[in-house]
Amino acid sequence: MLKVKNVNKIFNEATADEKIALNDIDLLLAPGDFVTIIGSNGAGKSTLMSTISGALTPDIGDISINEKIVTKLPEYKRSKYIGRVFQDPMAGTAPNMTIEENLAIAYSRKKNRGLRNAINRRRKDFFIESLQMLGLNLESRLSAKVGLLSGGERQALSLLMATFTKPDILLLDEHTAALDPSRAEIITNLTKNLVAKDQLTTLMVTHNMQQALDLGNRLIMMDKGQIILEVGPDKKPYLTIDDLMSEFQRIRGEKMVSDRALLS
Repeated sequence: MLKVKNVNKIFNEATADEKIALNDIDLLLAPGDFVTIIGSNGAGKSTLMSTISGALTPDIGDISINEKIVTKLPEYKRSKYIGRVFQDPMAGTAPNMTIEENLAIAYSRKKNRGLRNAINRRRKDFFIESLQMLGLNLESRLSAKVGLLSGGERQALSLLMATFTKPDILLLDEHTAALDPSRAEIITNLTKNLVAKDQLTTLMVTHNMQQALDLGNRLIMMDKGQIILEVGPDKKPYLTIDDLMSEFQRIRGEKMVSDRALLS
């Protein structure tokens, strides 16, 4: 479903500020895979997500989604294949539009855009049914402006919108990091349920090692723009945080220094 082949990305090349953000990245996700990505700040996790989504173009390499090469496609054209939830709860929704209008736009992602034909009785019933899954009573507030919602409510809505059209690939970029622990737990459980419901192929970046262990069937660890460890479904259920820290030290010859990565 997703193939990243020999992808490289360098920022500020040939200057004193040159940074190799991605270094020969190869990654393959089969349909239904749920891969979590961990790594310290600057490891290249978010750069990888932005390269897959089309926000950044790789210097070298190719990206395919469902056997379609999308390397040169701009982000807005690639969005028909991708659902993405950002760290900032404000980033995935239009605050000055209502809940219903936001849902209508998300619903029309794979169709011709526009609100006139996007909201009708049948779709409204579908919106209500979908919102009820969240357990936040948003189905009774369809006409409320999204900007009035709390951060947790907006992130739940963003997650629902990103999965509405059953995208080929779902990208979750630290989507619980900006929330308090109780709301982060709600969004984590929603993520697990929504991904399982439609068997969505998912790539999730997180600093939280315990979250990375609890979710998904595969795990990769990045450092300095490289994938340094891959763990498959046969071993992942038995991994602990101590195992991951030990693996990093074995591979890199030094301890991982990241207090955020140790949060549970």
